Amino acid sequence: MKAAFYTLGCKVNQYETQALEQLFTARGHLLVPFEGEADAYIINTCTVTAVSDKKSRQTIRQVRKRAPDALVAVCGCYPQTHPDDMANLPVDLVAGTGDRQGFVELVENAYRERQPVTALDDVMKRRVFEPLPAGGLEGRTRAMLKVEDGCVNFCTYCIIPYARGPVRSLPLQDAAAQAAKLAGEGYKELVLTGIEISSWGRDLAGKPELIDLIEAVCAAAPDCRIRMGSLEPRTITEEFCLRAAKLDNLCPHFHLSMQSGCDATLKRMNRKYDTGRFMESVGLIWKYFQNPVPAITADMIVGFPGETDEEFYESMDFISRCAFASMHIFPYSKRPGTPAAAMPGQVPKAVKEERAREAARAASRMECSYMEWWDKVVVLFEEERDGLWWGHTRQYCKVGVKSRENLHNQLRKVQVSSVEDGYLLGEILNLENG
Repeated sequence: MKAAFYTLGCKVNQYETQALEQLFTARGHLLVPFEGEADAYIINTCTVTAVSDKKSRQTIRQVRKRAPDALVAVCGCYPQTHPDDMANLPVDLVAGTGDRQGFVELVENAYRERQPVTALDDVMKRRVFEPLPAGGLEGRTRAMLKVEDGCVNFCTYCIIPYARGPVRSLPLQDAAAQAAKLAGEGYKELVLTGIEISSWGRDLAGKPELIDLIEAVCAAAPDCRIRMGSLEPRTITEEFCLRAAKLDNLCPHFHLSMQSGCDATLKRMNRKYDTGRFMESVGLIWKYFQNPVPAITADMIVGFPGETDEEFYESMDFISRCAFASMHIFPYSKRPGTPAAAMPGQVPKAVKEERAREAARAASRMECSYMEWWDKVVVLFEEERDGLWWGHTRQYCKVGVKSRENLHNQLRKVQVSSVEDGYLLGEILNLENG
């Protein structure tokens, strides 16, 4: 069977699609491009916003129109939270966010029997982490290692707890073993990912903490960069930083889930911290990670229901004091089925978009200021594009150089020559072994 995959959404979805690709090839199936001819088209969907749902529906309809006789299988967060929508879409197989191992057999059976199938469980009853093959197919320099699934934070704007269920953690020993395996396969960087990795361990015996996992993974893959996914600010404690700063292969890149720099807005969002606690995390990172300079990045939602001009500018002042290395700015998107969607004070679209533009301009200025720190950097190169080789530093700064060498999956020292809009340009100095 020729199978083609399409992924919408977050890094966890990307990870799970890569795992499914490996499971399919292990059973003798051939992977083909999604734009080409296939026997089965598998769409791994996202439902984080109403726009995500729309993109999922568009993709389903487009592929059915292009390949009317092929099998169309849908999995992921959208069917898990909106099973009734699937009845109005031209799909043959509907699955959710669980039992990815069994999903392969469902596709095989549906392709053979040509009968519509729906296989959805009660996400809230899940209690066990489903292990999946980590990494990806050949040609990648960076592998994702999923260590956690689920979330119980129930932020008022978010539907993901209903798509993913309660927290389930990959046991520490299993995570270390997978890290060692990926390092042995030649990956130079591993990214710890999950729906809410700060919650890792709360469901395991003895309730180990995330720093325990990070130490174990760093030790299991000492020659790999270890990069953390998004962290809840309360994860950053004195003990966490003291132990993390001793790990030579841990990337000093901290993506903190901020969402707003206004306490009143954070309370309406049902976030579990305030700006004082967030700033405490920023201070601890700068205290313990000074050589090399760390990168602190964040997400910010503007135009959340009830956000006044005063609250927006309170957030703007807060991010300027944080001096982020980079930010992702999102205008609030109403997600039907969440408490925020029914809140009073919905902000007009034009206002949200203008606030997003203003916040993005401020973020760009901070990013340029951060980039000015760098003179010499070590870069893990990933791909050649537009006449340059591109890669990232440990802080996740994007770097481009001209080179006649094949730099794929190589660590090289670079002399920075200029700071551009969102990236650095430079020249290769010498081979770097660390």
